[in-house]
Amino acid sequence: MAEVRIVRWGVDDLALLRALNVPEVRAHTGGPETDEQVRARHERYLRGPGPRSGNMFTVVTPDGTTVGSVGFWPREWHGEPVYEMGWAVLPAHQGRGLATAAVRAVVAAARAAGDRRFAHAYPSVDNPPSNAVCRKAGFTLLGETEFEYPPGRLMRSNDWRIDLTAG
Repeated sequence: MAEVRIVRWGVDDLALLRALNVPEVRAHTGGPETDEQVRARHERYLRGPGPRSGNMFTVVTPDGTTVGSVGFWPREWHGEPVYEMGWAVLPAHQGRGLATAAVRAVVAAARAAGDRRFAHAYPSVDNPPSNAVCRKAGFTLLGETEFEYPPGRLMRSNDWRIDLTAG
């Protein structure tokens, strides 16, 4: 099993966010953002944790290589307060179980927060790797849903849920 640690998002992580802003990583989330959007996202991440900034982390391998990002943030889903989770791994490091290990770590962080029963992830139905991460990390598939991301754009997603009070 892959090993990673998650580290709170920091000032020096703008370069990582720019490196993740490529078609191979952003294909299922509306495509690459402008540099202005990336800088604004970085500033939100730095302000976290919070309602608009979430709890964002870098994903670091045991040898100290930063390979991606992972996080959770509060939202309301079907009238219930939940966490939404998201992640991204640099193309050179995909396919090795690092995203699954990172999602397991961020589930533990959300569980420790203790203020929501469920966390959800909404990968595109056309994104087999992210759907596999959800399955391997212990989420339950609730079915397909229309999900707005990026803002103003509806996408067909799977609704995956994990119970943060279990385990």
